[in-house]
Amino acid sequence: MASSRGQGGIQQLLAAEQEAQLIVNAARNEKLIRLKQAKEEAEKEIAAYRAQMEREFQRKVAESSGDSGANVKRLEKETDARIHHLKAESEKISDGVVQMLLKHVTSVKN
Repeated sequence: MASSRGQGGIQQLLAAEQEAQLIVNAARNEKLIRLKQAKEEAEKEIAAYRAQMEREFQRKVAESSGDSGANVKRLEKETDARIHHLKAESEKISDGVVQMLLKHVTSVKN
């Protein structure tokens, strides 16, 4: 009798081990399926974000290239204004600079 109880206990343990192995395998498979789904969803989100950024970039490029004539005119005006300002400033101080240079060139130091 003890031997039959021992055999029955061993059989129960083997059956429980097989059942546990099936449960673990099923859980692993479900985990792999969920990981694949998450990866696919992430790739879709990445593709959508990339497409959105590309559209935004193309829009900005189109805006900046469409205004290139206006930007060139604006930059020309700014450049002309700066040149005019520099010429006016140089005219104001040119006499003083010439006098200073003549003073240093004509003075002799020992």
